[in-house]
Amino acid sequence: MSAEPRALLYAIERELKVLSWWESSPPSAEALASTEPFCLDTLSFPQWLQFVLIPRMQALIDAGSPLPTRISIYPMATESFRQLAEDTRALEEAIARLDEALSGQPVSREP
Repeated sequence: MSAEPRALLYAIERELKVLSWWESSPPSAEALASTEPFCLDTLSFPQWLQFVLIPRMQALIDAGSPLPTRISIYPMATESFRQLAEDTRALEEAIARLDEALSGQPVSREP
């Protein structure tokens, strides 16, 4: 792997904080129990990153469990952030690097 997944998760967390998207209170248990991809029906994409992706990946790393190898979060990130005024390039890059580290495949960055 080109980069250590734990460091990439930290980079995603750091960028969420830089954008002031890091929340101090978690969503409800019901919101977190969504069965939709990325919890689209109950969470914003930044909430999904903070409260679903990061904790689940950290738990796998801490347990020494295998990490997913079929992962593609970057396309959802670019779509979710497309209409926003904030500069999300650093967050998108961190997500692309996580995808690449886990899948072993290069991610095609949007221009």
